[in-house]
Amino acid sequence: MTYKFGTKTVHFQKKAEGRNVSKAQPIYQTSAFSFKDLDDMEDFYQGNKEYLYTRFSNPNTDDLGEGVAQLEGAPKGVATSSGMSAILAGVLAVVSHGDHIVASEDIYGGTYQLFANELKEFGIEVSFVSMNNSDEIENAIKVNTKLLYSESVTNPLLRVEDLPAIISLAKKHHLTTMIDNTFATPFLLKPYELGADLVIHSATKYIGGHSDVTAGVLVGREDLIAKAKTKVVNLGANLSPFEAWLACRGLKTLAVRMERQVKNAQALADFLRRNPLLEKVYYPEAVAENGNGAIVSVDLGEQFDIETFFKSLEWIKIVPTLAGVESTVTYPIRTSHRTVPEAIRSKLGITRGLVRISLGIEDAEDIIKAFEIAIEKAKL
Repeated sequence: MTYKFGTKTVHFQKKAEGRNVSKAQPIYQTSAFSFKDLDDMEDFYQGNKEYLYTRFSNPNTDDLGEGVAQLEGAPKGVATSSGMSAILAGVLAVVSHGDHIVASEDIYGGTYQLFANELKEFGIEVSFVSMNNSDEIENAIKVNTKLLYSESVTNPLLRVEDLPAIISLAKKHHLTTMIDNTFATPFLLKPYELGADLVIHSATKYIGGHSDVTAGVLVGREDLIAKAKTKVVNLGANLSPFEAWLACRGLKTLAVRMERQVKNAQALADFLRRNPLLEKVYYPEAVAENGNGAIVSVDLGEQFDIETFFKSLEWIKIVPTLAGVESTVTYPIRTSHRTVPEAIRSKLGITRGLVRISLGIEDAEDIIKAFEIAIEKAKL
């Protein structure tokens, strides 16, 4: 049978067998697995047994990687220690010393730092371009270009990537496409089904969903995931069993959480857009049938005092992350994009007045009231 998304989020794990079957998936909190003799252990290396050592693989980490892969419509997935390690594993599965990447200029600050600085140590060159300009993309492609990288919905300005267009362009030039789908989640968009080769999630965010786990997931083409998994093992970027178990528990409620959070985001965006004093409200339209995402960004502009705004938020928490069940805010120029050069931030529109809001599952009326009060108090 072909199951709908909400059913898949709950029933992505393998059906347990044996005499004593736990309803909830057990936590395989072990560093290694034992064997009855040397021949039994050799069976692992011959491909006849699944588990030897948790850095190599573990039932809980496999559940997470395969579960997200199923939701994305991809054949394989691998769980990693963070979203950044998932990105690195995916990159190193495609490129090596002497290769070149074309990446979107409006990406998460941590990814920008990885691409602009750390990959140089590997002898990998990166060019940053405006991904909504096909001429600029094609002009950046070189003979040694191997990878085209972007985000399905960008952080923090929420630009929705034209995925079919950039995937088509990548195929034209025989490039691998890697898409960070953290903000959209497979609830809204499935880049792999559109033709992307690799899809990344910071599972710390909506996959885990409760702000209590740090994890990453990379899904995609079977050959590339096999290479990426080797990188994860050899670089020690594996996820712990307990963290994987927590993320899997969160994944089971992804559909219901996103449904509520997306509705709350739409309600808040509609409210903010009615205030003529706000410089700009960033919230996309026509992202998917299920809605337009659970993040709203707002540029307060010159009419409001930013410090007073943050101090007046009452129960809305100020954090450097997003996607938990609680509504939160962050300040991109001091957190996610702090290390991005000011000239680039200015070009992109990441200003001193920009606030990124992550909507939780509270009642929309209470969320709106909290922001109404903070905006009123911050008015100059």
